[in-house]
Amino acid sequence: MTPELTYLAPAKVNLALHVTGRRDDGYHLLDSLVVFTTFGDSIHVATSDTDGFGISGPYASGISDSSDNLVLRARDLLRRLSPDRPCGPVHIRLGKNLPVASGVGGGSSDAAATLLALVRHWKLPLTAVRLAAEALALGADLPMCLAARPLIARGIGEALSPVPALPSLPLVLANPGVAVSTPAVFRALVHRDNPPLPALPPIGGPEAIADWLAMTRNDLEMPARAAAPAIGDALHALRQEGAALARMSGSGATCYGLFADMLTAQAAAKAIAARHPDWFVVATRTRSSEELPWPE
Repeated sequence: MTPELTYLAPAKVNLALHVTGRRDDGYHLLDSLVVFTTFGDSIHVATSDTDGFGISGPYASGISDSSDNLVLRARDLLRRLSPDRPCGPVHIRLGKNLPVASGVGGGSSDAAATLLALVRHWKLPLTAVRLAAEALALGADLPMCLAARPLIARGIGEALSPVPALPSLPLVLANPGVAVSTPAVFRALVHRDNPPLPALPPIGGPEAIADWLAMTRNDLEMPARAAAPAIGDALHALRQEGAALARMSGSGATCYGLFADMLTAQAAAKAIAARHPDWFVVATRTRSSEELPWPE
């Protein structure tokens, strides 16, 4: 067994999210362009005499350390899948740097990083395909968070198509300090049978991508803003700092702004944070299609 491992659990950003229908079981059908950033939570796994779980970081107080935490459910799922393997005691520490219930896949990304770290720690012979299929039991976002690279997600989020040649995009994430209930946002949708994403053009730089994104939507933004008007304040702050495009991610309340380069993004984040010290604000970049999402 590997003595200690650290994995980044990157923020997941829906650059565009179209709701295209709803299944009979109530799950909504999506068509979304998803990217992952170089900023996120962290998962630390170490050999221990007994199982343990700790949480640190600026948003640790919003996380439960009970057995229903997705990190612990991910650990337990692997043990059920590998009853004949020596899955010994581990101490897992979650560094919680992302706001809770914020539309950037924090919990799902934490669980995905835990799965991958423990597969490596315990040397489990699970293929990526099987791991993604089994991880659906933890949530519809798990397969995309396991992939952790630019992709189009369809179905309930499990039908994934990689997006080749998407460059790294400088952006600012801003959350005005409000949590939004994903089920409540979906319940408030007025239209559930919306057109899918338009076809991706030949991939260009941030400006060309912003032009394409301007033809797309986040169908959850309107109901989320009705529930949490402060989302509009975050979007206004990003536009005020010159974002080429500002939009809510996922079901909110985190918003992103696309910028021309990292220096501009960093300056924008600094200005927004100075005006709103109680907000979550960070300048980061997305991982390109060519970057390896996880340690080798």
